[in-house]
Amino acid sequence: MNSVKGHIVDVVRREIFDGELVINNGIIAEVKRCTLPEQEKPWGYVMPGFIDSHVHIESSMMVPHKFARIAVSHGTIGVVADPHEIGNVLGIKGIDYMIRSGKEARFNFLFGAPSCVPAVGGDIETSGAVIDAKDIEVLMAREDIGFLAEMMNYLGVLAGEKEVMQKIDAARRHGKPVDGHAPGLTGSQRKQYADAGISTDHECSTLDEGRACIDAGMKVIIREGSAAKDYQALSKLIAERPDMVMLCTDDCHPDDFVRGHINQIVKRALVDGYDLWDVLQVACVNAQKHYNVNWGLLQVGDPATFITIDRLTPHFRVESTVIRGVEAFNYNACLLSNHSDLDEHILDFEFPNDFVAMPITAEDIDIVLKPGDNVHIIHTSDGSLLTEHEEVKLTGNPLFDSHYPWTEVQKIVVYNRYVPGAKPIVGLVRGFDVKEGAIASSVAHDCHNIVAIGSSDEYIVQAVNRIVEMQGGQVVVSADEMMDIPLPIAGLMAPMGGHEIAFRTLCIQEMVKKIGCQMKSPFITMAFMCLPVIPDIKMTDKHLMDTKNFKAIY
Repeated sequence: MNSVKGHIVDVVRREIFDGELVINNGIIAEVKRCTLPEQEKPWGYVMPGFIDSHVHIESSMMVPHKFARIAVSHGTIGVVADPHEIGNVLGIKGIDYMIRSGKEARFNFLFGAPSCVPAVGGDIETSGAVIDAKDIEVLMAREDIGFLAEMMNYLGVLAGEKEVMQKIDAARRHGKPVDGHAPGLTGSQRKQYADAGISTDHECSTLDEGRACIDAGMKVIIREGSAAKDYQALSKLIAERPDMVMLCTDDCHPDDFVRGHINQIVKRALVDGYDLWDVLQVACVNAQKHYNVNWGLLQVGDPATFITIDRLTPHFRVESTVIRGVEAFNYNACLLSNHSDLDEHILDFEFPNDFVAMPITAEDIDIVLKPGDNVHIIHTSDGSLLTEHEEVKLTGNPLFDSHYPWTEVQKIVVYNRYVPGAKPIVGLVRGFDVKEGAIASSVAHDCHNIVAIGSSDEYIVQAVNRIVEMQGGQVVVSADEMMDIPLPIAGLMAPMGGHEIAFRTLCIQEMVKKIGCQMKSPFITMAFMCLPVIPDIKMTDKHLMDTKNFKAIY
């Protein structure tokens, strides 16, 4: 590719002009203003591509180089990726796998070093690996690691815990940003968290929280993922402080991802009437500046990385995506050019994993409940990672004859997959409304033990044991059918293309609806039932946790 003509959208100078980009060896050598000749098809708008400022690629169930194929079709030219999920399963070996896979794609990946592996201490849950302060020091010195990923242990930051502060100090000494994760933190505690050197947060879920974050000097990354959706609450920040806002999906399920990415948030913001230049600033520019990368802003000397869209309205279509001078996507053609010269299958036969769990029986998940007992119930809702803590004094068995309607309360089981001979832990959850069947998964944030929810012990056992048999995956069981998606790569990803994974995901989610659960993203919601750094109550392989006060209930 030697040149591209069109309506040039210059986000740096905030102007649009007719012109031509002259490209030499993947670099923009010249930006010419010129009159565009008449042609039958209207000239497109050439503009910088979109950036996902915080994403766990593992949540797409795709390996990075296949994630890139889908991303470029939506005009995404780069992602700031936290390999936290595979880091919890395989440690640095897992991070290296993601980086190797990313190098197979003509795409911009900026990988970070997970700061909380495990997310909490080993007395709370079991992970497959530990990445300590010494490991972070080594990772921060690497050129292929661009930042310290979300510091979820905000209580450790506030308490000045030595190990936590050493990790942050390592990033700061190497001049690399530190991402945050501090849901609900405001006031002096938010200021203290920011003053420790933490510069972003994607967990803000209210406008007041977002404003407090910016007032403390932190950038707000507005999240619109498959389970957590914060755009509606936070979008006013785009107009108020466009210099302090970025966009992300965080966890994006494959069936959502094939339909759209950051482009969908951009369209929504334009529909809502936000200024075009402010929207492009938060979607294309701020991440590059914050993370100290030059992925292309259509300036002379920049990489020739950009997208072409058909119109500058909320109904735009991405016509092409160019990465470093090579067309990676064109809506009129099937391109393989977003891959490097490496054999694209080189990693498709490498299935790193850590899975030693054995099959369970119904006796392993039996719990005794009797009238007069106080029970703790996890109350979840669709579209939120937050849960409510309900404490109920039984007048009967909550699975059968309590004041809750039939099937409203089910068992939730979390089963350690890393330690032979471990026993499942059992709790109660409401909100999934599974009427006859069970769902299970080895995607369970953040340690990724097995999690299952079902209407009976028999269904739960069938689902869990299928996960064990596959060495990772997702399963739905009904009275007469079982459907699954094998995830042999760390129990998190499949060696399949994005559209195939998305199709299987849609099929399995349709079956979930047939057994009663009407959640839009049941597997992602279930995965977050195991994350003890998000309030109010969660389940690990060792405890039912009061995560608001961070103490074990049992």
